[in-house]
Amino acid sequence: MDVFYAYTYGTAGWLALQALPLIVSPTIILALLNTEVREASALEQYFSRSLGVAMLAVGVLVVLLSGSVPLTSSLNASTNEASPKAPYAVPTLTISFTYHAAMAFYCYANYSTTGKSAFGLGALGSGLLAAIGLWVLLFASSQGHISRKTGADKRTSGFPFNNQESASAKKKQLRKGL
Repeated sequence: MDVFYAYTYGTAGWLALQALPLIVSPTIILALLNTEVREASALEQYFSRSLGVAMLAVGVLVVLLSGSVPLTSSLNASTNEASPKAPYAVPTLTISFTYHAAMAFYCYANYSTTGKSAFGLGALGSGLLAAIGLWVLLFASSQGHISRKTGADKRTSGFPFNNQESASAKKKQLRKGL
């Protein structure tokens, strides 16, 4: 499985894991984050369940917009293997990475001031997904410029070290041409 698809499924799973307690029992969240245990008010229940449903929707959107689920009406349609990612894959990746980075920062800031383990777990999960998202955004989101002759990536440079293989190949080509 491609790292990009693993990241999108990880994002959807992490959002679903956070959404389920919000939807099922908002009192559990209040007990984790407050010093006194009390019943959730009607407004707290509404916001908790609304946030949980929104997190599930965002998780499903990340998976659908990544292109891992083909959105065609016919059963025999297949995805293009040369370019399996959907046109919205990189923007979806960027937005989900930004979300995970912001949530990791927020949870870590709250964990460092309050010491609540729920914030620490949130910072750990979101930070891990933010790191994977950044890696995918930097290294796995573009098609490499692979040379047909050598199989090497053309975007690499020789700074600060020279590529001796490339230099010797160029010298051989020059000798053949003379």
